[in-house]
Amino acid sequence: MRPTIARVALPVPLDKEFEYTIPSHLFPVVGVRVWVPFGPKKLLGVITALTHQSEYDINKLKPLNSVLDFEPIWPEKLYKLIYWSSRFYQHPLGDTLNGAMPGALRKGKPAQKQAQKSWTITHQGRDQLMQGFGRAVQQAKVMHALQDGSLSHNELLNLEIPSSVLKTLEQKQWITSSEVVEINNQWQEVRVNAQDKRELNHEQMLAVVTVNHVEGYECALLDGVTGSGKTEVYLQLIEAIVNQGKQALVLVPEIGLTPQTINRFKRRFNVPIATIHSALNDTERLNAWLEAKNKECGIVIGTRSALLTPFADLGIIIVDEEHDSSYKQQDSLRYHARDMAIMRAHSEAIPIVLGSATPSLETLNNALCGKYLHLKLTERAGGALPAKNSVIDVKGLYLESGLSAPLIAQMRKHLQQGNQVMLFLNRRGFSPAMMCHECGWIAECHRCDAYYTFHQGSSEMRCHHCGSQKPVVHQCQSCGSTHLVTVGVGTEQLETHLDDLFPEFKTIRIDRDNTRRKGSLEAALQSIRNGEYQILIGTQMLAKGHHFPDVTLVALLDVDSSLYSSDFRASEKLAQLFIQVAGRAGRASKPGHVVLQTHHPEHSLLQALLHKGYPEFAHNALLERKVAQLPPYASLSLFRAESNHSQLAEDFLRQVRQTLETHPLFDQQCWVLGPTPAPMAKRAGKSRWQLILQCQLRSTMQKLLMSAKPVIEMLPNAKKVRWNIDVEPQDLS
Repeated sequence: MRPTIARVALPVPLDKEFEYTIPSHLFPVVGVRVWVPFGPKKLLGVITALTHQSEYDINKLKPLNSVLDFEPIWPEKLYKLIYWSSRFYQHPLGDTLNGAMPGALRKGKPAQKQAQKSWTITHQGRDQLMQGFGRAVQQAKVMHALQDGSLSHNELLNLEIPSSVLKTLEQKQWITSSEVVEINNQWQEVRVNAQDKRELNHEQMLAVVTVNHVEGYECALLDGVTGSGKTEVYLQLIEAIVNQGKQALVLVPEIGLTPQTINRFKRRFNVPIATIHSALNDTERLNAWLEAKNKECGIVIGTRSALLTPFADLGIIIVDEEHDSSYKQQDSLRYHARDMAIMRAHSEAIPIVLGSATPSLETLNNALCGKYLHLKLTERAGGALPAKNSVIDVKGLYLESGLSAPLIAQMRKHLQQGNQVMLFLNRRGFSPAMMCHECGWIAECHRCDAYYTFHQGSSEMRCHHCGSQKPVVHQCQSCGSTHLVTVGVGTEQLETHLDDLFPEFKTIRIDRDNTRRKGSLEAALQSIRNGEYQILIGTQMLAKGHHFPDVTLVALLDVDSSLYSSDFRASEKLAQLFIQVAGRAGRASKPGHVVLQTHHPEHSLLQALLHKGYPEFAHNALLERKVAQLPPYASLSLFRAESNHSQLAEDFLRQVRQTLETHPLFDQQCWVLGPTPAPMAKRAGKSRWQLILQCQLRSTMQKLLMSAKPVIEMLPNAKKVRWNIDVEPQDLS
């Protein structure tokens, strides 16, 4: 008998599904998209079940408007994983399914490849190439890019070519455009370029052989020092997979790492490679998604959202820099891509490799306990020597824009030898605060518990927490004095000072402020590798995974603020950052030197890192975590609440605490901490409070949350405040 009722998950903030009748002319299946009436609106949802029975009066149910797909959007195993993530991370199913789709599918577009604009050079254009373009540099750039074949519109935009230039060239009839739908499901017979392969050392070979002999699911930690050739191990593991006709998924933490990763993969493999990350437009993202689903591509490289891409025949998952906090989503479905990747590998019965020079303590503990394979790479590839470490105690020293005299001397020495120098300062802008020299007043954001950051380039003050900005003030708002001074050093100020200090050397700054334009980061990284710049200034964007063979000196200018923090993960993050930044030095045949400026050279964390490395630090940190019953020896869930009225948020969390502590599943291995004001008690005008649930067993925490959440949603203040649950949070702020 044909089902008459469809249960539909809708993108609304409610933990429930909605029932609709199925018109006789529609034949839906579970997992397809449908348009349905919802109040006065029409919403796109996903069918989760088909049935004959309803708890409501069938005559009062509304019918489905239309069915958009003939088959489910996701394969069954991936659909089950998305369903599991909704339950585990305590997020509504409809919103979870909606977020797992590419934007084009969320808007109701058909699940088929979309046409993309492609540009080709004309006969007149080829004639013009012979004559040259005079001072029209951008036009010449386009024409030379197209002389070897057509390129998509977005590939040209990635070269930082304005659309107006393309329009001008089209009007001159030198180039022409066409709408192209590319379908490529024929992989080449020779799938690997053997000439690009590098010889493996003994440890790399052991890692490759070990994973290649795995049958079914296995999780392996590739624990390799920076520069030890982890990427080469990934490439050779994937080689075995694509030669079997299977697909591979490679996750990287940030978009900035994808260009160099993609280029290296394209040099090695003759199979189609797709990329998925937030910088793609809706058409590009949908096409990449479908290429993986239809086996038109062999390898997908992407950031955390690429994890939920459907594959026709997935053979391996690689998670590069697995420790990186970028893998944790901080809004909506607060999932951790590394943990979900492990779950996906388990459900698909395939191996997964987690790679890092500084593994997270959770991953390292699983490897030490034997839950994961522990593969170590202790030697730098190509015979590169480990970088030399040294500390500059800046107590009592005069600092020029954050630089001490001994560091400036070291920089001059390395620069004069024809090498590059990298300075790491994780603080954007010119200065983190503006202060009155007369009375001490500091320009504060009126919406947050934070100071305005002064940006000299744009002549404005910005709050890096809520995004508010205002023109630079020239008069103290407390005493009226015009004697305002900048306090602290940001990357902008450092760049300005270095231009004066080393006029004979070129400086480049890489941070979020000057890499916003599409393709700008890739262009900047390429110019560094080409040796166009000698001094590199960067925030965390520059610390991860980049290979600069001519960088021989790396300096960390200010880590003192990270040594003393209320977040129990702060020391782990600092240790990882230190090792990652230090790993940028001396990656080729040149010896590297890492310099650390600090007021606290005697700090135990710094001493352990400098003299014994990350393994010793991790060993001590795990012992401390065990005593304190913190992750990985316990599981945490963070309840956040915010409101215009501080008392409302506090009262709501007190009610949550009472609900949890009186619940039958709450036992002696569970603790509730708080409520307390958040470390930043006010952000974007809202008062913020938080409460932590700590359970020794993850299973206990899950059962407790699943059972208690419906009760919490019924609390008197639940609808008066904005609140969420962050399961296994990475950031307690």
